[in-house]
Amino acid sequence: MTLADIWNQYINLAPGVGETLLRLLCAMIVGTLIGLEREYTHRPAGLRTHILVALGACVVSLTGEMLYYHYSQLGATPDPARLSAQVITGVGFLGAGTIMKEGASVKGLTTAASVWAVACLGIAAGFGYYAVAVLGMVLIFVTLRFLEGFQRRLLQIGSSEVYYFLETSDLPVSLNRINEVAQEEHINVFDLTAEKIGAGHRITFRGWFSGRHYKHHHKSFFNTLAAAPETIRLRRDTKAGTTV
Repeated sequence: MTLADIWNQYINLAPGVGETLLRLLCAMIVGTLIGLEREYTHRPAGLRTHILVALGACVVSLTGEMLYYHYSQLGATPDPARLSAQVITGVGFLGAGTIMKEGASVKGLTTAASVWAVACLGIAAGFGYYAVAVLGMVLIFVTLRFLEGFQRRLLQIGSSEVYYFLETSDLPVSLNRINEVAQEEHINVFDLTAEKIGAGHRITFRGWFSGRHYKHHHKSFFNTLAAAPETIRLRRDTKAGTTV
């Protein structure tokens, strides 16, 4: 087999060398921008991870397209999107590695989603849909970079921060109860401290209530702690310092 035969049979296939390079560069660019944003915010999957995911997905798409052109000439009818479909499923395992559970909260879901989204952008680039890849990149970047602050401000509309002062006769039991009730009522507890007072202890902490039924959770949380047998006294203050 001559060099010309090798070129015609294996290299000079649609989409061609120049177009292939352009698609790979497009995938690398979209992976770079999203990866830089994740790297900047110190997430577990950063620049190189997102670039590699995008490039790998692009290569798979290109391979599927080239297999179609190659084997369709031999009479077969392969599906060029079949390999890409496996990428969308398989990259979920990589994204799962960025999810971590810390106490009652789960972190890394956004980064896992960005890894999956970058794989989708790489597939679009691999099939030559540059507008889809670039516009998708811009919208994903805006979502990651700018919508977090908007989300926080939106949640603050239906939220409340309350300071609690709990006097207890049994410190370990009260601490466990606060943690258990907070999880049941979907309340975030911060700045928890305890000090000895007389025969008991005073626990000071602040609770952050948010969501559609935050007032109900607030009331239930307070009533449960107040009714606990080890609780001597419980009072609560708003952020402004007004007792409620």
